[in-house]
Amino acid sequence: MDLADLSNKPKILKKLEKDGVRNVLFTDCLKQRDENIKKLVPMVLEIIETSNRFNREENRNYCLMVIGVPNVGKSSLINSLRRTNLKKGRASRVGGEPGITKAVLTKIQVSERPLMYLLDTPGVLPPKIESVETGMKLALCGTILDHLVGEDVIADYLLFSLNRLGKFSYVEKYDLQEPSDDVQHVLKRIAVKLGKTQRVKAITGVGNITVTIPNYTAAAYNFIRAFRKGELGQVMLD
Repeated sequence: MDLADLSNKPKILKKLEKDGVRNVLFTDCLKQRDENIKKLVPMVLEIIETSNRFNREENRNYCLMVIGVPNVGKSSLINSLRRTNLKKGRASRVGGEPGITKAVLTKIQVSERPLMYLLDTPGVLPPKIESVETGMKLALCGTILDHLVGEDVIADYLLFSLNRLGKFSYVEKYDLQEPSDDVQHVLKRIAVKLGKTQRVKAITGVGNITVTIPNYTAAAYNFIRAFRKGELGQVMLD
């Protein structure tokens, strides 16, 4: 939620309801205290107790599984629940890239009353992504490792998306004169501004010389990271 455009909440809720999802909470797990995190355990209890399930009256503890696409914040949710309900530190590793959680971990307690455990799980994606654009959106949001797609390809799609949606904050951030759809030009300006250069050997007619050129890969990485951290404004990739 810390990166979401909350003006789109009604649109998001409508889409989720169409898909059969009616119990929705918007949480910010990076906050030390988030009011919606406090509502999660009572909501889960209500869903369990009003659903058809086998009789477990003799055992009143609950064990649930946290699932979602890679890098969406599953481990952060578990840590936030522990911090809120048990006043304890994190139990799951977190990171800014997919693949931090590599296996289903042991049960992690997140509540005392009621006694509730969660299982952290690796991120899951459909075996077949429906379109190239859907795949690019997932890559841009960090659900696929950058190098599997290519930082330059992701940066190109990011620039295209920002321009299409009229989000031009990158112009001021990277000292451009105006918006541009030339990703090489934009990455060159980013590299110059951030001092991201590399020295390479060039073969000439009089021998080899060493020249300094912009590091386009480093510039693309910075551009993508700035988007994911919300530094380029809130963008709805609909």
